[in-house]
Amino acid sequence: MASVATSTAAAGPRPERPHVVLVASPGAGHLMPMAELARRLVAHHALAATLVTFSDISANPDAQSTAVLFSLRAANVSTATLPAVPLNHLPADARIETVLLEVIGRSIPHLRALLRDVGSAAPLAALVPDFFGTAALPLASELGVPGYVFFPSNLSALSVVQRAVELNDGAGAGEYRDLPDPLPLPGGVSLRREDLPDGFRDSKEPVYAHLIDEGRRYRTAAGFLVNSFYEMDPATVEDFKKAAEQGRFPPAYPVGPFVRSSSDEGGASSPCIEWLDRQPTGSVVYVSFGSAGTLSVKQTAELAAGLKDSGHRFLWIVRMPSLDGEHSDDMGRKSRGGGDENDPLAWLPEGFLERTRGRGLAVASWAPQVRVLSHPATAAFVSHCGWNSTLESVSSGVPMVALPLYAEQRMNAVVLSENVGVALRLRVRPDDGLVGREEIAAAVRELMEGEDGRAVRRRTGDLQQAADLAWAPDGSSRRTLEEVAGRWKAGAVGETFVVSSS
Repeated sequence: MASVATSTAAAGPRPERPHVVLVASPGAGHLMPMAELARRLVAHHALAATLVTFSDISANPDAQSTAVLFSLRAANVSTATLPAVPLNHLPADARIETVLLEVIGRSIPHLRALLRDVGSAAPLAALVPDFFGTAALPLASELGVPGYVFFPSNLSALSVVQRAVELNDGAGAGEYRDLPDPLPLPGGVSLRREDLPDGFRDSKEPVYAHLIDEGRRYRTAAGFLVNSFYEMDPATVEDFKKAAEQGRFPPAYPVGPFVRSSSDEGGASSPCIEWLDRQPTGSVVYVSFGSAGTLSVKQTAELAAGLKDSGHRFLWIVRMPSLDGEHSDDMGRKSRGGGDENDPLAWLPEGFLERTRGRGLAVASWAPQVRVLSHPATAAFVSHCGWNSTLESVSSGVPMVALPLYAEQRMNAVVLSENVGVALRLRVRPDDGLVGREEIAAAVRELMEGEDGRAVRRRTGDLQQAADLAWAPDGSSRRTLEEVAGRWKAGAVGETFVVSSS
């Protein structure tokens, strides 16, 4: 068996502390909130923690993930990276959900060996894989410790999984049933089929079967640790309480928000922050679509025109456009006359940077997002509604204009606009699937100036205060995690577990 790469903090957790092993599936969006959970288990709940990751499945190492893991050393959190596993049997066009599930399933022998080493040295308190890692839950039974699932997304996404699993109870072998259209959710919102998370829209797609199998394993967990807080979605929290009381689904514990501090992004000077320092308070619209979100070339052009026509200051983090998407074409490539096609800014419409100079800044690829959102000049966020970005925005009191792209983001946009009330959702044109420049400009102006925008800004401010209080010493999330951690520590006292090598 290949060795497991490990890194233990210099100061190291005290060996007598009960030990929690957390398993993060590949991807910075999964890793970052789980790293925050690990930090808080060590800092606030007298536990030791090891965060387990997988060898990078992409051609390019994830620099953001590497930085997150490096930062854990100062927090006394140990890390371990499992060896790469072969994936050459998968088709080239396999969906990312399928790839992640396959990586984790094939890595179970390596994880078992790691758990054997950890459990032989210290009392093991719990095993906590994330939402793609339920293939690891049987190892918790082997250890005789509780297995919890960390859910880095929101309670609504977990509710979709629960509904899909319950709908497919009693289905014949190889038979899968579609979710209803629309699908009602707690809190009074309904999801149309096109707004369901990726993989849940069509029961005939192979990934649907994988996700139902994953969801069925959820029922074997002792509970879920969810990256949210009570005030974000009280109706869904109460719905899960009823399901747990009835024995239909394990209990879900909202223990977030897990948001990086601005210090984790480094204190070095940044062109974004320097530019924001020169802008009036509450005047800038921040535009970003996460570490993996890409727009088509045509959608990039519509967004540029909408930002220009809005009349407001903006800071836009521009990524390379998708050239093989439904709305991609060669515009921009031919108009640059030898420009650098690997420069995201070279794909902006001709003359855009010149026309917006003085009130707009476009930056290639990356910005210290937590610092940007918490800056006094930042007033609004045009966002893909990824859950990490959403919580960062809410925790900074910045309302959103929702332009979702993939995964569960369309569902998030519905919930954030219709239920939570912290976003304005952009409408897609039915003829070409794009969000038009007029729609973008109008939404930005409404959020910055209008009556509906004022209500969204007020609600976001209220929720910011609730997010702050959730992790105060007597806050709802902190007390909830203390309750779970207390059960883990009580069960681990005086015991050292050893996993068999089978």
